[in-house]
Amino acid sequence: VQLQASGGGLVQPGGSVRLSCVGSGFDFSWYAIGWFRQASGKEREAVASISTSDEAIYYGDSVKGRFTISRDNAKNTVYLQMDSLKPEDTAVYYCGARRASVGEYDYWGQGTLVTVSS
Repeated sequence: VQLQASGGGLVQPGGSVRLSCVGSGFDFSWYAIGWFRQASGKEREAVASISTSDEAIYYGDSVKGRFTISRDNAKNTVYLQMDSLKPEDTAVYYCGARRASVGEYDYWGQGTLVTVSS
């Protein structure tokens, strides 16, 4: 079982980046996927999540209107489109997979660093 997060990098304030979370070794379409982030010295924060068939989507208050989560089950991939980035969005972004609709996540990716700086 593996979750691979990618797409991070250095981006200027106001810019955009798209993260990808690719799953393998399990039936990806049966799992809700969530994105989390952890900035240096801060607790992990829930960013966005998407249910198995897109019927339930969640965004954290700090990213509403700027980030968009989507999934392509044919590619075992969930995307996080991040627009209007701010320096406070700088963090390591992780994706997780959860079979149940609520509760703990079953699998985690390794994280990808997004740095928003001029």
